[in-house]
Amino acid sequence: MTQLVVSFLVSLCVTLFVVFSADKHGRVSADSDLTGPQKFHTRPVPRIGGVGVFLALLAGTVLAHVSGHVARDQLWLLLAASLPAFGSGLAEDLTKNVSARRRLFFTAMSAGLGVWLLDGVLRRTAIPGVDALMVYTPFAIALTMLCVTGVANSINIIDGFNGLASMCVLMMVLGIAYVAFQVHDRFVFSAALLAAGAVLGFFIWNYPAGLIFLGDGGAYLLGFMVSELVVLLLARNPAVSPLFALLLCAYPIFETLFTMYRRRVLKGVPTGLPDGIHLHTLIHRRVVRAAFGRTEEKRQTARNSMTSPYLWLLCLASVIPALLWWNDTAVLTCFLALFIVSYLLMYWSIVRFRVPRWLVIRR
Repeated sequence: MTQLVVSFLVSLCVTLFVVFSADKHGRVSADSDLTGPQKFHTRPVPRIGGVGVFLALLAGTVLAHVSGHVARDQLWLLLAASLPAFGSGLAEDLTKNVSARRRLFFTAMSAGLGVWLLDGVLRRTAIPGVDALMVYTPFAIALTMLCVTGVANSINIIDGFNGLASMCVLMMVLGIAYVAFQVHDRFVFSAALLAAGAVLGFFIWNYPAGLIFLGDGGAYLLGFMVSELVVLLLARNPAVSPLFALLLCAYPIFETLFTMYRRRVLKGVPTGLPDGIHLHTLIHRRVVRAAFGRTEEKRQTARNSMTSPYLWLLCLASVIPALLWWNDTAVLTCFLALFIVSYLLMYWSIVRFRVPRWLVIRR
């Protein structure tokens, strides 16, 4: 628990320093593009919140080393594995010149390091037909790297509004910590608490005022931490159902898969082409904007922040059953199917301007 407090305080202080020193580095660190289809802020904002998160993880790891924590060596290896994902994202935040393909390549490199340094390899999926192939190590490693890279990228995709990605990540890493505690996995438990403290320190300055953004560096770093810790939890603890990981991260994973299907199959455009019809974007435009108006800066900021709680609840709808039935594959499968159906019904209702009454904000 001390590590959580330390990582929280370091993240809180470093992020605050970045915010207050923005006039000195804003020329390279700020997100000054206010016109894109996924841009909803009203002024240039630093997008290097990942720096505070990474330094918080580093501080917590140093503390574990100094205090002689049983998992101190593994924590160092986990942090080392995260460097390519974090570094490529941070390079994009500062230069705006690192393509999505390159960022995915370096995130896959981080996943590969997780395999090499920590033996983080999936051996079970609970998916008929796939588990028969998991006995082949090259296939298992390739699938593990694909999953880690995909989940990390999915966190970047949902990072669109103040507090959205960071709160979802906080829910997920606390869920990982809970299950790791149940199975007495001290390494995964400690790493998850470090990540929770780091993201919470950032969250305070990001929500609701949007004083700083995670940026690609922070999103890929946190996405890698979530996905790698889930892989390690499954690899090290046979009692944990593989469906726990899928249900825990159901919102960002399904958002990514549905976005790929929607762009490639329904619209016939490249899957990496940005658009403005993610679920969180639709809620912002068709549910929240009607209550908070369209023009004044304060109202725009309020509208931005009020969008996130809707998606927090959606994320929580998968996290809670994942925690309650973390070792019951049959029950987890049912809740995963229920989540997918609920997501699709909500999406198609909103995209067709048939917003459910319970979603409407009444003032």
